[in-house]
Amino acid sequence: MAFKVSALWNHPTGPKTIHFWAPTFKWGISIANVSDFSMPPEAISYPQQIAVAASGLIWSRYSMVIVPKNWNLFCVNVAMCTTGVYQLSRKIHHDQAAMKDCVVSRAPVNSAIGWEPTGLMKCWHCIACNLQRS
Repeated sequence: MAFKVSALWNHPTGPKTIHFWAPTFKWGISIANVSDFSMPPEAISYPQQIAVAASGLIWSRYSMVIVPKNWNLFCVNVAMCTTGVYQLSRKIHHDQAAMKDCVVSRAPVNSAIGWEPTGLMKCWHCIACNLQRS
């Protein structure tokens, strides 16, 4: 048992190095993202989740290229990418469902302007739709 502990302690990606602690603390991002699964999709941020997913994807690849291979870094980044993509899919699904329900009636505009929207028009998160939902 002592041999295994000392082998882990002295490993190039062991607890004496930044290669161990950086990915270990990075698990906090994935855990926070998992805890946000219960958050309503309206509160999910596209830029934040794109950054989480892209970072996870990029660093997963990098963790397999560096020497020594850092499996802790690989696992945390796969988890980040997975949770980011899941959150993005929740947000996209919610926004598409909201867009189907989002219909605004606009009055025709003077034909001298050259643009005449008539009837019902679907819109993407316009002010009128947000007011109708509240």
